[in-house]
Amino acid sequence: MATKVNLIVDQGTTFATAITFNNESGDAIDFSNYTGEAQMRKHFTSSNSVSFSVSLSNTGVITLSLTANQTGNLVAGRYVYDLEVTDSSNVISRLIEGIVTVTPNVTR
Repeated sequence: MATKVNLIVDQGTTFATAITFNNESGDAIDFSNYTGEAQMRKHFTSSNSVSFSVSLSNTGVITLSLTANQTGNLVAGRYVYDLEVTDSSNVISRLIEGIVTVTPNVTR
């Protein structure tokens, strides 16, 4: 079951957030043999999506990021997103999911 994590993205700015994952023993999960993919959409059924850049580390940290150009092209409002990782055996796991709130910018 995915953990719920809601995000706030400021329109027109560079966005990055780092999330740390630990196993049941409290040790950092080594993501060196994983790949990750994360997307946000206006609705679950939307065909249009924006892909986050996903950086995985061997210290349990996964970083999601968007460029200022990407966030500048977003319409302010509410979106849904999730992050899935794939291990070396092609097992896919959804680690996090939630709401992305894009706040409008004034400075252009």
